[in-house]
Amino acid sequence: MPKRPHTKLIHEGQYAAEVDVQLIDEDGGWSPYLSVEDAQKLDEVRKALLREDIKRALELARVFELTPVRL
Repeated sequence: MPKRPHTKLIHEGQYAAEVDVQLIDEDGGWSPYLSVEDAQKLDEVRKALLREDIKRALELARVFELTPVRL
């Protein structure tokens, strides 16, 4: 079953994170999909951003702080 790299974007509050995962391509079914480990990684990053645990989120993803644009 071939895998291909993909970057998922998560946004929570004033933070956004880019999480590297592998999409699994398979003939038929619900392809492409994530492995259980990658799905858990996405959940962990989202939870870390919600509790503003940036240190933990940075262990798993690239994290950005969002600021409003003022004209």
